[in-house]
Amino acid sequence: MSASLVLILLMAVLYAGGVYLLLGRSMTRMLLGFLLVGNATNLLILIIAGPAGLAPIVADGVEPSEMHDPLPEALILTAIVITFGVSAFLLALIYRSWRIARADVVTTDAADAAVGGSSIDDEESTEAEDGSDEDTEFEGRAEAKTS
Repeated sequence: MSASLVLILLMAVLYAGGVYLLLGRSMTRMLLGFLLVGNATNLLILIIAGPAGLAPIVADGVEPSEMHDPLPEALILTAIVITFGVSAFLLALIYRSWRIARADVVTTDAADAAVGGSSIDDEESTEAEDGSDEDTEFEGRAEAKTS
């Protein structure tokens, strides 16, 4: 028996929605995105586990090939516990952020931007020193193609 197409589509929709929400700047949306990705991962493990079978209890007349492997269910339960723990931590971070700043949106820190690379101010100062009047970095290419 193959995996149900409905489960595969539901898993894909959950992953897509979760990644979309994770990419936002709102911490509440990030939490919801993390929960969707966690549920999609649980569905993925369930789909990969294969068809359902008998409980893995050795009894008379039950062949080992008829039994179902309990490992995927154990992995799903572990993933649920991990998702719950990380969600509780994220919820505590959201609550603390709301209590301190009264904001739910993650802003770009100037010190982090400086560590990450050159900032916009540095690029503007280099352009002023060069004396170039270009509005964008592609202006010279656009003029070359039009002439």
